Amino acid sequence: QVQLVESGGGLVQAGESLRLSCAASGSILSINVMGWYRQAPGKQRDLVARIISSSSTNYADSDYADSAKGRFTISRDNAKNTVYLQMSSLKPEDTAVYYCNVGLFVSGPRRYLEVWGQGTLVTVSS
Repeated sequence: QVQLVESGGGLVQAGESLRLSCAASGSILSINVMGWYRQAPGKQRDLVARIISSSSTNYADSDYADSAKGRFTISRDNAKNTVYLQMSSLKPEDTAVYYCNVGLFVSGPRRYLEVWGQGTLVTVSS
């Protein structure tokens, strides 16, 4: 009923930048939260950044993991139901699979869902 399409992962060298995108589509009524998590090999999946916003009230707030503050920027295009993660000054320890996560209301019947993307691999070489 809801699909998330992620893009933008890849192999970069330390210090370079990447931008991840995640577009949501389907029977969407409204989106409350859009965020990015990451999971490195052998580790748990952790929050990187998320943005909470309402297109009807213009409210928006975001929070970041300490490791992302000052280097990563999350943004959202409400018209396109898309969230972006601009990552700068990448480090080898940023290497992980990055997952998009969306909390939204859908129709047919109306209910709240939390949906995960398939993940996109980011590899940062030293």
